[in-house]
Amino acid sequence: MSKTSSMGRGLLAVLAVGSRHAAGHPGGSVAEVAADLEKDRSQVARSLRTAEQEGFLVRSGRAYTLGWEFLTDAQLITAHRLQSDGSTALDALAAETDEACFLGVLQGDSTVTIGESVPASSNLVGSWLGRPYPAYCSDAGQAVLWEASEAEVRTVFSNVAFIRHGPKTPASIEEFLARRDAARARGYSIVDEEAEPGLYSLAVPIRDFKGDVVAALQIVGIKDRLQPRRDSCAAALMAQGRWLESRLGFPPQP
Repeated sequence: MSKTSSMGRGLLAVLAVGSRHAAGHPGGSVAEVAADLEKDRSQVARSLRTAEQEGFLVRSGRAYTLGWEFLTDAQLITAHRLQSDGSTALDALAAETDEACFLGVLQGDSTVTIGESVPASSNLVGSWLGRPYPAYCSDAGQAVLWEASEAEVRTVFSNVAFIRHGPKTPASIEEFLARRDAARARGYSIVDEEAEPGLYSLAVPIRDFKGDVVAALQIVGIKDRLQPRRDSCAAALMAQGRWLESRLGFPPQP
């Protein structure tokens, strides 16, 4: 589509408002969007008004924000891509690492597996699809709560008893937060015999077009087999994580 056509200009204006949302701004005025696009204000104003009339944008005072219908459609597309492109990422990651790979989401105070790719050589048996596990010690727990505030984490675990599932299960919210802080500094989480004895996993958060963490991509394996290859597996994990995020509309990070 030509950027000089009326439809092309309208789409650029909508995308510019979306970019402002992604950057943490509450939408944008005509002047702000025009400055972002380096376009004439009168031309941008017409494009924004047209996008508003079509339901893509909502105007509140001087600011334009993305319309609810637009956001709903985008989130439905994101959910579909998380499944379809998530499967592609899982298969590629499992093939490269020769380990079991999973995609998990947060549901209440548990994580639930929504995708998996398990090579026969991984020595893991059974499927985890649809099965919940306590988020405070699950393979995906730190990653799905990657950007949650301390208050939000405390709310998630407010009614949770920190039962020991493995020799290194965190015993409290404070211990969980400390491990998550270390993971964020490292760039990926390590869950070392927290879920069960002898089990070791790596995970990264997966963000969508709004910058929200919507899932965790994980590599899970026997500790004696996976831990010695941690660095190479983590590199593959982060690369596939970035690819999947790009498919969900999250912009590349410097």
